[in-house]
Amino acid sequence: MEFKDRVIVVTGAASGIGLALATRFVQEGAVVVASDRDAEVGAAKAAEIGARFHAADVGQEAGVKGLIDDVLATEGRIDLFCSNAGIGVGEGPETPDKLWDLIHRVNVMSHVWAARHVLPHMLERGDGYLLNTASAAGLLTELHSAPYAVTKHAALAFAEWLAITYGDRGIKVAALCPEGVWTPMIQNAPLLQQTAITTDELVEKTLEVLRADGFLIVTHPTTLKSFQNKANDYEVWISKMRHLRGKAMALLDAQGHGIFGGKES
Repeated sequence: MEFKDRVIVVTGAASGIGLALATRFVQEGAVVVASDRDAEVGAAKAAEIGARFHAADVGQEAGVKGLIDDVLATEGRIDLFCSNAGIGVGEGPETPDKLWDLIHRVNVMSHVWAARHVLPHMLERGDGYLLNTASAAGLLTELHSAPYAVTKHAALAFAEWLAITYGDRGIKVAALCPEGVWTPMIQNAPLLQQTAITTDELVEKTLEVLRADGFLIVTHPTTLKSFQNKANDYEVWISKMRHLRGKAMALLDAQGHGIFGGKES
């Protein structure tokens, strides 16, 4: 896919990965509609980069549908929908149900609702691209937060299903699975900070795969190596992850941090 004159929607575009993607797509000559729950900051950032802004809470189906309906009515089509917004909350099974529900709606159901409402348009045209931001946690795990690990596994599984089901009907799907990236998401995750890349580096890797109409986007060479180790010997991989979790939690204790959380987009 090339980006000039394409209509591209990016959710979670007020900061981090979403803002970096939206900025680059504008620079590539695309017509960009940026969206975020934070209307004030999102609108200001969109104006700075030359994108149109539409406020939406993607944790609610009405927010996703309203965004898609607005773009179709205004721009007339959607070539690439970047379902990027995501959050990280909670720690283990003691995490309150309301937070499990919230992270499930934002990290999983926002992708489902996006596909539900944009696919009919794309299928009618026989063309379209869905970019779903998951995480390397979808391939591996997340050492701090069970809700994050669970929902990112689900997000990746849904992207896989979409690619399998609609790939022969002109629909392309990509799953963005980064490890640590310098966004608000890792502000309390010192282990991830040790190998974190910039959002600009992530964007370069993302556009490279999208230009090739690819599916899986990873940002670190360690991701697929660890994924292969996981598949080859689950017992050894689990043991290594236990050790790594101990290291991660010790770093948190040393720096006086709580469990990570916040926006990733």
